[in-house]
Amino acid sequence: MSTTNHRHERIGEEIAHEINAMLAGELKDPRLEGHVSVSEVRVQPDMKHARIFVNVRSNDAKEQNGAIKALEHAAGYIRHELIERLQVRRLPELHFILDVSEESALRIEQLLKEMKKDKPSAS
Repeated sequence: MSTTNHRHERIGEEIAHEINAMLAGELKDPRLEGHVSVSEVRVQPDMKHARIFVNVRSNDAKEQNGAIKALEHAAGYIRHELIERLQVRRLPELHFILDVSEESALRIEQLLKEMKKDKPSAS
């Protein structure tokens, strides 16, 4: 397979890296301070849309939604900066999505532990 077939994956990784760098100091919105990071970026092969999965380390749904809204509000700035930094002519449209995979994994792990504790071993 040629590298052009994986270009969207490479661009996704670069987008994640650059947005995390912006979150570390450039984006000054108080809703984004210290507890927000990009966990994954999935770019469609046609390079028209990018789903950016955002991990917000807070159990408060209001804070999580606020962080997503802050990123959506800053999308124009983020897009402009990404075009400059990645030196691409066209950048996919950015869609920010709350990443709940970590919470789901912890919940599944907790349920499995409870099942194991409740079920005596069959020896």
